[in-house]
Order: sequence, then structure tokens, then C-alpha cells
Amino acid sequence: MNLLVLGPQGAGKGTQAKRIAVDYAIPHISTGDMFREAIAERSGLGVQVEPILANGGLVPDEITIELIRDRLARADARAGFVLDGFPRNLAQAEALDEMLVEIGRRLDAVLFFDLPDGLARERMLLRAGSEGRADDEPAAIARRLATYHELTEPLVEHYRSSGRLTPLHAGRTIPEVYAEVQEALAVLEGDA
Repeated sequence: MNLLVLGPQGAGKGTQAKRIAVDYAIPHISTGDMFREAIAERSGLGVQVEPILANGGLVPDEITIELIRDRLARADARAGFVLDGFPRNLAQAEALDEMLVEIGRRLDAVLFFDLPDGLARERMLLRAGSEGRADDEPAAIARRLATYHELTEPLVEHYRSSGRLTPLHAGRTIPEVYAEVQEALAVLEGDA
């Protein structure tokens, strides 16, 4: 099962993707986690992306695309994956579409975690306090949401037109959202 999670920051994509990964025995591939690990390790990639992420920006497409291409080639992703944090814009979505064709795969579903900005801000501020994430301070949150609406939100229509978009109500509790995810995936498995 090849899945993509889409939605604004704070919508719970990572939380739900981790649960999907465990329950369906497929890897959760989070570009954000991979970038944060690179920063913590002080790798060349980490040094390159740290100031971009700290200011609420997006890592350049060519860096992100290469990172994902390498990750999808690993053995543990052969049975499927949950992709989180990529694509963030139409160029990346087109690159992902091309990459999947090249490797003989396709997205089975795009789970769209729909969440109002006010609730997204609240959640990110709470996360900043609990996880100490530097990219969850008010000015960076505002930039990230603006960037989401400008660049990432258009992907909703891109994937809706493919017939693979599944909208979810992300403003509810984690168990309520996951129950909706499971219902959507059960339908998907029934179609397979």
C-alpha cells in the first residue's frame, strides 16, 4: 500500500502516519524527520537545511527529491510506504509521479488531513512547548502556513483529479481521526 499524507502543519499527519506504518507494516517516510536527523547529526545535509527550516522555508526541490528517491529504493519500502512531508508543491508532485512511474509504482491513496489555520497554530504552539521544536515559534508558524496555502494546498486539487484523494476531518481527537483513516484504508483494501 503506497500512501501519501497531505495537509497543513499541525494536522496530525505524522502522528497518523506512524500509526498506519505500524498497523500496516510499511515504513513511515517523513522528510521532516529525515531533515531533523541530519541537523542533529550535523551532516552536510543538516548544515545545508538547518537555516532554511529554522526560518519556516522549504528545502529546495532537488535536495528533497533525491532524498526521497534514495529512501523509496530501500528494501523496507518494497511492500509500501506512508510518505509524509513530500511533495510540498506541484513541481515535487510531478517529480514524485514521474519517479513512481520509473520504479513501477503508484500512489494508492492520498490522505488529506483538513484542518483550519487557527487549530493548526494552536497545535504547533503546543508542540513547540512539548517537543522544543525551533520551527514551531509564532513567526515561523505564520510563514509555514502561508507557504502551505500558496504552494502545498494546490496539491489537493492535483490529487483529487487523480481520483486518489481521501479527505479526513483532522480537527478531531487522534483516535477519532485514526478511525476515519482505518475506514478509508479498509475501502482501499477492498478495491485491491
